[in-house]
Amino acid sequence: MEQRLANIGRMTVNEKKFIETALLSDLRIDGRRPFDYRKLTIKFGRHDGSSEVQLGETHVMGYVTSQLVQPYRDRPNEGTLAIFTEFSPMADPSFEAGRPGESAIELGRVIDRGLRESRAVDMESLCVVAGKSVWAIRVDLHILDNGGNLIDAANIAALAALLTFRRPECTLGGENGQEVIVHDPEVREPLPLIVHHLPVAVTFAIFGEGNIMVIDPTYKEEAVMGGRMTATLNSNGDVCAVQKAGGEGIMSSVIMQCLRIASVKAADITSKIKNAVDAYNTERALRKVKRHPPSVALEVCVPDVIMEENQVDELSRHEVQNLKDEPERGCGNDGSRIGVETSTTRGKNNVFIGGPSSWDPYSKGISSCFISSQDLPGFILLRDIAAYPALWDDASQHLGAYHR
Repeated sequence: MEQRLANIGRMTVNEKKFIETALLSDLRIDGRRPFDYRKLTIKFGRHDGSSEVQLGETHVMGYVTSQLVQPYRDRPNEGTLAIFTEFSPMADPSFEAGRPGESAIELGRVIDRGLRESRAVDMESLCVVAGKSVWAIRVDLHILDNGGNLIDAANIAALAALLTFRRPECTLGGENGQEVIVHDPEVREPLPLIVHHLPVAVTFAIFGEGNIMVIDPTYKEEAVMGGRMTATLNSNGDVCAVQKAGGEGIMSSVIMQCLRIASVKAADITSKIKNAVDAYNTERALRKVKRHPPSVALEVCVPDVIMEENQVDELSRHEVQNLKDEPERGCGNDGSRIGVETSTTRGKNNVFIGGPSSWDPYSKGISSCFISSQDLPGFILLRDIAAYPALWDDASQHLGAYHR
């Protein structure tokens, strides 16, 4: 009531008369019809369980957190759900900092009644150890800008935050098997809450003698309204809660008409919430995908060493002499060995001996000195192996078993 009086004091007499006169003709100052909602925008933050709702000029942010606590004695296998509201003076000059006022308490109770009394959230799924440890879910609603109809905007923010919230997964372990182990989100994927249905609050403003009803009142309409009724329903048309505030009375026929209208509006708002949540879940799944760079095979190009006949002859005699005189020279421990490829010219009748896939310098009976990288720095291409029978005979003694 204090907020309403403060709002009325900030309005001129002409503004109040204009609003009342327009409502008698089924007109509103913002151009809407009596049962039209303002533009609804639902956004989500980077963290799970955070939402931001804008209904016209009304701006509300919701945030959900969880904590392991001891359950109530009368409900040892059920978790808890609590709603907390914060009215900042930056949202409205009539709001006072510090302890929550009457409006903040009323807002929290209306939303809490719609969620808990209808059993929208599965409380038994929040139990970890019956009678010892359960999850306590806390919903914080921050009013960023008061443009009217805070109840509906805050209720939508709470539902959107609950649908995107994920609590850490926990298991039992320890010596007695009763120790609760909470797993890090990077180790195990967090679990979403089980929400059976979405109780949507639809607020009607009462004018005149209770014969004029409009939906989603603005800041100025709330300043001159005679009363307010909030009906909380789900998309199936089930009535979860009804609250009547203000001095103007309402006939039963008008209440039934309002419930029928609220059922249609609740189904439409539920569809918008689900679409926004589905888009958020899709984006979240894309963020969770870990993309690795494609593995690129490194191609090492070893150029052919084409040598003249006299150079080949000299190098071959040098290698054969090493095999006869110092069979163990060059056999180091570094394991740096290469394969030997002998073939004819780049034409037909190529002969391949050894190779990267089949060559094993450490196999029994093969001297690794023959393929020392210190003495033979690259692949040797022999133009005509038949022209060097001495080299072939000496080398075949070491490679005979493998070659055959």
